[in-house]
Amino acid sequence: MFPKKISPENLNSLTKNTILSHLGIEFIEIKNDTIIAKMPVNQYTSQPAGILHGGASVTLAESIGSIGSYMLINSELESAVGLEVNANHLKSISSGFVFGIGSIIHKGRSTHVWSIRIVDENDRLISVSRLTVMIIKKAEKK
Repeated sequence: MFPKKISPENLNSLTKNTILSHLGIEFIEIKNDTIIAKMPVNQYTSQPAGILHGGASVTLAESIGSIGSYMLINSELESAVGLEVNANHLKSISSGFVFGIGSIIHKGRSTHVWSIRIVDENDRLISVSRLTVMIIKKAEKK
């Protein structure tokens, strides 16, 4: 499904020195129509109560969908930008890793919609998100 042949290692290199690397988000698998990334639950991703911060979960979800849309467009002519994200936090977690599993559910010319499930190491559902990405034409270079 993804026309660009980009490995998880390429994506991790691309995201160095961004919020993704600061939160420890690492892409681990790209297959057919799915992207999987993991994020540690630690002092950088937790809230003061010691559980995973909802904002960190949303960052993981938006990162997966945005990168997925980037892989689907002609990035020389277009850009993929987040338009709307929502999340339902269903279960708390205080240590270990969470895994974001993103799949595209709509691929239009001007918008993509992604569904992202965040699960723990035992495949328990922690959060669900939906991300809408707008595809915009880049300005012509003069």
